[in-house]
This record gives sequence, structure tokens and C-alpha cells, in this order.
Amino acid sequence: MDSPLLTVTGLNKAYNAPVLSDFHFDLRPGELHALVGSNGAGKSTFAKILCGLTPPNSGDMVLEGEAYQPRSLKDAREHGVVMVMQELNVVGTLSVAENLFFDSLPNRWGWIAQDTLVEQSKAALDRVGLGNIDPHALAGTLGVGHQQMIEIASALARKCQLLILDEPTAALTDTEAKELFEQIHQLTAAGVGILYVSHRMEEIEALSDRVTVLRDGRSISTYTRDALDMDRLVFDMSGKRQVSSTASRGESSQGPPALELRDFGNHRVTGLNFSVRYGEIVGLAGLVGSGRTETLRTLFGADPLLVGEIRIDGKRVELGSPEAALKTGLALLTEDRKAEGLLLPLGITENAILASHGHFSKRGWVQGDAAEAETRALCERLEVQYHDVDQAIGSLSGGNQQKVLMIRWLMTEARIFLLDEPTRGIDIGAKAVIYEVMRQLAREGKAILVVSSEMPELMELCDRILVLSDGQQSDVYEKDAFDEHAITESAFKHYQ
Repeated sequence: MDSPLLTVTGLNKAYNAPVLSDFHFDLRPGELHALVGSNGAGKSTFAKILCGLTPPNSGDMVLEGEAYQPRSLKDAREHGVVMVMQELNVVGTLSVAENLFFDSLPNRWGWIAQDTLVEQSKAALDRVGLGNIDPHALAGTLGVGHQQMIEIASALARKCQLLILDEPTAALTDTEAKELFEQIHQLTAAGVGILYVSHRMEEIEALSDRVTVLRDGRSISTYTRDALDMDRLVFDMSGKRQVSSTASRGESSQGPPALELRDFGNHRVTGLNFSVRYGEIVGLAGLVGSGRTETLRTLFGADPLLVGEIRIDGKRVELGSPEAALKTGLALLTEDRKAEGLLLPLGITENAILASHGHFSKRGWVQGDAAEAETRALCERLEVQYHDVDQAIGSLSGGNQQKVLMIRWLMTEARIFLLDEPTRGIDIGAKAVIYEVMRQLAREGKAILVVSSEMPELMELCDRILVLSDGQQSDVYEKDAFDEHAITESAFKHYQ
């Protein structure tokens, strides 16, 4: 591990403003070198430069002693550099097998060798604990967590010397994450260098040989495992001492039931019976694929209700479309912001007012000044990093995009908030902001149903936690009975 596998010197990259400035970094064979920083610090941009998706403006990269200037993703892969991106890049209309080996499909006389493809796919899926997935299944029919694991399986199926993992566990359950960590240990033992980008400090502490902090596009500090100090790390990331995200929202003032599910069932879940009161935050826990996202989608009218009923304010309602749900006072922050939440080419304001443009319209015309003023005010409240509210939202970091999605629903008159992985891909400081927004909504008497794969997050935020297991209601835990081990066991209850 003495000779660097990769050396980066004086790297610069700018779009509308500098993203990387005189950035320095190195990675050794068999080492996991973590890169941490707040949203917008430049982590994903650096990863994209390494894998040939975007060129730097200046600077030098040396890979195995030779100048490295990848011109494309394919070029990078030919050099043994493979990346699993934060944003999903699964093609939903192709099979799982075709996604696994998209650019290296086995062929025979110009035709895809299906038997070979399926055999290779089964081996790749087994490697990450997905042996129960049918290689012929359309990737788009799988949940976000399984799609993420398919991307990871695809990367691990290739021979690589440098693996880039950008927020690889953001959509994974604890069990899936442990399987990934086992693969990581095997790769580093075989001499593969791993660049690991994550906001999860417990992962950084457990996995890293070294950690480099990136702030405002510059490398601020590098720590070895022995010298790692979490408080110092957070200070280096933000330039200020960490503000605790565990503040209570104060005395609970829960009101009557806002949302009730009675014998609720759709294509994935059945027999759900629970309620969410005004002023209450209820968590929905379970493994990826347990039916959490499908429950929220049906509540928002995106998927059909097949059996049972939904009640709002004690009255049975028919929520046959998102439009109907919105008019009834519901809001849904989707799990996959890229595919389902945002119009990436459009500006921040246009995305923010998408669910409330009627409030800013006069005789059918949107009053731009009022919309922009409200957007700026909420961007300031949620500490969104941006240059102008007209800039394309696709140019923001993933965490800042997520904040704008939250802003969209704060602009509505929603009384019931359905939040699916609201802090996925968000750094520590931004999480604290989102947590405070959720607590403030509860203080204002709003009802919140939140899905999260991070158990400590649910235990910190929620008044109650409902556990789903294989599409069935497992157990309900009150705040004074929260127990991470018991909740995890409950999530496995109906998987036999």
C-alpha cells in the first residue's frame, strides 16, 4: 500500500462557479479512502471526473504511474476504474441481467448468448445476496433498494482496480449494507483501491483506512483511521461546530386522527390498520421491498387501492389520483427524486411551485416575482446552496435537490405529509435542517408518516413506529418502547 494507485494534483473544475479548486487526493492499492463533505462540496463531481463523465478544467491525475485522462465511462472502465453512482442509472425497461452487463453482453455470432448471460447474472446477484431475484425480471419493477444493489452487483462483477462508491448504502437495509461491506473487505484484501463517498459517519468510522474532508471544492484535511475524530471531522466539513440534531420538538400536542387505514391493501401490502394523528410523526419501518413505498404511493393516489379504505378526518375518501390526494390535503415526497420528483432541466422556482402554482397565478399566468420571492425565502430557511433560483435544478447537488422537494410541499396547504426517505443522500448539517422542519410541521399540528431505512433516524424523530414485514403489518412500537433489535426482528417476522 506504499505506492499510490491514484494521485490527483491541483484539480480544478467550474460550471457557473468553481466546484473543485486546487484539489489534491491519493489512493493506495487495497485501501478504502473515504471522501466526506457537505452537499455541494464537490464529492460527486470529483467521482464523475475519475470515471470519465466530465473533464476537469485543469490539474493532473496519475493512475498506476501513468497520466490518466478518461474521455468516457467506457474509457475509465478499460483502465479498471468502475463507479456506482449516487443517482440510480438502471434502465427500467431492460431485464435485470441486461442491466448487470449492459455494456458487455455475452454474444454468439452477433446474438446475445442468453444462457451465458443468465448464468453470469445469477453469479453476480448471489455475490450481493440477491439470489432470489429473477434475472429475466424487468429492472423497473424492483424497488429502489434492489435497483441500487443491481448497480453494485454490476460493478463487482467487473474486474477493476479502482472502485468508486458514491453513497452506496443510501437505499439499502442494514442487512444489504452488511453484505456490501463484506464484499468491500474482500476487494480491498485483493488489492482493489476504493474511493468511498458517504454521509453516514458510522460507516466512515468502521470502514475507512483514511478520510479526506472536502469543503467548498478544496481538500481541507486527511486523517488516518487511528487519528479519526468525528467531532473534528464535522468541524472540518462545515467550518463550524456541529449543531445537535436531537433537539426535542417540545411537549406533544397530538390531535384527532388525520389519516386512518382500515384493512388497507394494494398490489404489495394487505391488511394494514393504523392511524396518524395531527401533531404526530409516525415511522414506517421494514426491509426494502416490504411495502413501505407502495403504501405511501397508494395513499397519494399513484397506485390503486385494491381492498379496504382510507379515511381523512374520519371520512372515507377515494384517492384515485395524485391530484385528488393533493386537493384532500396530502403531500408526498418521493423516494426517487431523480425519476419521480424533479424536472431536472427546469429551474429551482419552477420545481418548487409545481404543486402550488395556482397560488401564484392570476388569470392563468404565474406571477414570477411572488413565486421567486417565496422560493428564495424557503431556500434560505432550508439552507439550500444555489446561485440563482432560475438555475436548472439538475445542476444542484443531490442533497440540495432534496431540500427543494421539501420546499415544494411546504408551499402547499397540505395537512398530511408522506415522506419517503426524506434524508437520503443528505449530509449531517442538512439532516438537522430537515429534522427541524419535520418537528416544526408537527408543532404546527400537521400529521407526518415517514419512511426511513435508518433506524436511529426513526427512533429519534417518531412518536410511534409501525413495522412492515413482507407486505404485512408486523408490530407497532410506542416511543417509550423503541428497541432497535426488536424492531429489526419484527421486520423479518413474515419472511419464511
